[in-house]
Amino acid sequence: MSKRILIAEDSSVIQNLTRKILSQQNYQIETVKNGKEVLERLAKGSFDLVLMDIHMPLMDGMECAREIRKSNKEMPILAITGNANNYSMDDFKAAGINDFLPKPLNYDQVVGMVKKYVENAS
Repeated sequence: MSKRILIAEDSSVIQNLTRKILSQQNYQIETVKNGKEVLERLAKGSFDLVLMDIHMPLMDGMECAREIRKSNKEMPILAITGNANNYSMDDFKAAGINDFLPKPLNYDQVVGMVKKYVENAS
């Protein structure tokens, strides 16, 4: 059975790139544009992983991760950020984020990181 991944990214370019990369790995992909949409989508169904930008409108990735962790302690959450130097791994962990991918995204990094979390969860 194919793993389900929710991508939250307000940039259509990054959203389409991550969708393309992960679709090639036979993951089922759904996309949303902000943290509020992540919470709405998670309320309707489960995913094996959330991959989301840190800087999104309405609700950023850090706040969204904290909200997800109130009800879901296990699902992996990976952050995407163009400002990795502005955060420490402790900042991400405190918000409930498992790991992060820096922008610009690298095909092998995206595939490797996602596989690390969704394949180990099986």
